[in-house]
Amino acid sequence: MSKQPKKVSTVDPGTASRRKFIKGAVAGVAGATLAGKAMAQGGFMGYDSWAEYFQKHFREMTAEEKKECLARLEAKYSAQFGKKVTVKDTDALPGVKFSYALDLNRCVGCRRCVYACVEENNQSREEPQIQYIKVLKFPNGTMDYEKADRYYNPETVPEEGHYYMPVQCQHCDNAPCVKACPIKATWNEDDNIVVVDYNWCIGCRYCMAACPYEGRSFNWADPTLPAEEMNPKTHYYGNRPRMRGVVEKCTFCIQRSREGKYPACVEICPVGARKFGDMMDPNSEVRNVFENHRVFRIKEDMLTEPNFFYFFG
Repeated sequence: MSKQPKKVSTVDPGTASRRKFIKGAVAGVAGATLAGKAMAQGGFMGYDSWAEYFQKHFREMTAEEKKECLARLEAKYSAQFGKKVTVKDTDALPGVKFSYALDLNRCVGCRRCVYACVEENNQSREEPQIQYIKVLKFPNGTMDYEKADRYYNPETVPEEGHYYMPVQCQHCDNAPCVKACPIKATWNEDDNIVVVDYNWCIGCRYCMAACPYEGRSFNWADPTLPAEEMNPKTHYYGNRPRMRGVVEKCTFCIQRSREGKYPACVEICPVGARKFGDMMDPNSEVRNVFENHRVFRIKEDMLTEPNFFYFFG
């Protein structure tokens, strides 16, 4: 049986390449036209200007470009919320390695840390409601996550026969979210804080899928943040208002911790269950916990190397 002759293209490879280029260029022009119309009508994908939409990666900016970017954001937020808003870009403190420790024997499950975090970090209040901290209730004697209840709502806490475990971003040294991000919009800073450049995030949510701690949240809609509740002291990588279509997370209150203050959740805890500080400082609270208690990290078998420790004090 004779073989069918192999079909050979009569199109010159160079012509085909040019066609692909022209096709892509036309699509790009069309997309830009649609984006321009959307921008003229009051925003595009949560951005208010071309300068913001096409902004460079913050880490790649010059000092002057960063200054201009922060000034633009301050003007934008001040006009939006009717109050003077500042946006800092405080760098990591040299030689500092922030770590967190949480005493599960002390935690009473009151969720005050959750509410303080929302207030400090300008999270969306409703539709979508964003909370960085999830408090899990476990029956005594088990740490089976299938038996955990994050929606408990008794009249008073703590409940007899149970203990509580708050979970948030663990700021891992070997962070799966960082590896998963296709455009390097999230990374580890030198002081152990995992940050996000919200203007660079494309909202693919690969980082959310990769995180074993459910430490990230996605803004499905324009965040709802009442002007009277907005915290005007913000940080570029931290609590500045985020836009629709980006992923956000706990930053150890970077706007506070890099100025020598406790994160809001540590400061508000009524029972002193939360400890935070520089692991490199032998006199810090977190170092004391590490040296004098048996600490553990959740899901250690995943080799994520969290900088968030738990212990039973």
